[in-house]
Amino acid sequence: MTTDPCDGCGREVRIAGGIGDFWNSDRSATGGMTLELADGTEHFLCSDCIDALPDDREVRAEDVATLEERSD
Repeated sequence: MTTDPCDGCGREVRIAGGIGDFWNSDRSATGGMTLELADGTEHFLCSDCIDALPDDREVRAEDVATLEERSD
């Protein structure tokens, strides 16, 4: 199993597939994804942080920084 930290909350998030799952029969899904935001930045976010992003406008890096502040 491979993990990556969420850029929003810092929690380790499972990444499905890859060499870490080659010999493993566990087929659970990835817990997040990399998003390219309106300002051109890319951030890996867990599902909970993606749900917390604003949906009434284009998301920017400042919104991810707000997620980081909430998780402290």
